Amino acid sequence: MYLRLTDEQRMVQKAIRKFVEKELMPLENEVLRNEREGKPGLAPEKLKELQLKAKEAGFWGINTPEEYGGANLGHVMQAIVLMEVSKTLVPFQFGGSADNILYYANEEQKKKYLIPTINGEKKSCFAMTEPGAGSDTRNIKMTAVKDGDEWVLNGEKTFITGGNEADFVMVIAITDKERHQASNGREGVTCFIVDREMGWRSEPIHTMGPSTPASLIFENVRVPEENILGELHHGYKLGLEWIGYARWVVGARAVGAAERLLQMAIDYAKERVTFGKPIAERQAIQWMIADSAVEIEAAKWLVLNAAFTLDQGEDNRHLASMAKLFGANMGNRVVDRVMQIHGGMGYTKEMPIERWYREARLWRIYDGTDEIQRLIIARNLIKGHVKLGQFI
Repeated sequence: MYLRLTDEQRMVQKAIRKFVEKELMPLENEVLRNEREGKPGLAPEKLKELQLKAKEAGFWGINTPEEYGGANLGHVMQAIVLMEVSKTLVPFQFGGSADNILYYANEEQKKKYLIPTINGEKKSCFAMTEPGAGSDTRNIKMTAVKDGDEWVLNGEKTFITGGNEADFVMVIAITDKERHQASNGREGVTCFIVDREMGWRSEPIHTMGPSTPASLIFENVRVPEENILGELHHGYKLGLEWIGYARWVVGARAVGAAERLLQMAIDYAKERVTFGKPIAERQAIQWMIADSAVEIEAAKWLVLNAAFTLDQGEDNRHLASMAKLFGANMGNRVVDRVMQIHGGMGYTKEMPIERWYREARLWRIYDGTDEIQRLIIARNLIKGHVKLGQFI
């Protein structure tokens, strides 16, 4: 058992870290200013410019198969990259990638959707959540009714990340109501690839954080038969695969942000003097720093284990839930302590702490709430689907 990064992984980590420190962190004040003025933190053209710089440095399609021009570095490397990129609040992501379930597309769909998405020519989003069906996916109401060689979609999806900018959506809808009810929601739903020009519209949802998800409205949207992604009536499996991947990714982002925040707290604590001493010498401050460091390391190994398990071709859903649950809560505790250490300055919009504070609160909600992760973890153990210690 080897609990250290390989030389290659360490080399990539250092290169990503250098890119983040040189190209992204200097933009943080500009991002904060733009967001205060109600503008996107990073203009689309600036994001594209940064992605091209990253591509020149060899960072394109981090986890995209080589046949599509990607680096195919694996999920552990993906976790490491996410941890490094998340050390800045600049809303950046490396180009050359696509949603994991889009690889289930047939050859024609790959030409029309997968490859343009990888090349940055199209933007996608995934839509399962509805106003009355968040984590309870069995309660989905959106329908798709067959009419000749087309399906007619009606319903609404909500809190969809990237929904305002997407050119097409991979959307889950009921295609067989009886089958859906009889299977407790696990069958009778299908995933459709739906172009925006087919008629759906998006409405922005304003939140307390920097992101603006969307509601997607479908009113008699007609979708051709050839736009079914995967198998008819078996879209639920694709939904689970998409969500399962997204969960440990949340944990990775939380680790990266928490490491940056904790370093800010350490640096500030050594500079801030009260009653003749730096506050770093105060036990109350030291304990907050120590507790944060321990929790960050614990979350990091949960994330890396979930990613490693996926790289082995094994089912990592249980570990992904653990990484998401602990990582998201760890991130919230750390940013709260860091704000406390900074005092009033941490609460101002002149520093990135309050911005991370608002963003971190979302980590415990999207891609499965804390309560859902606890339900999944406990159910797996009680029913014997997972044995204690089986992943070591």
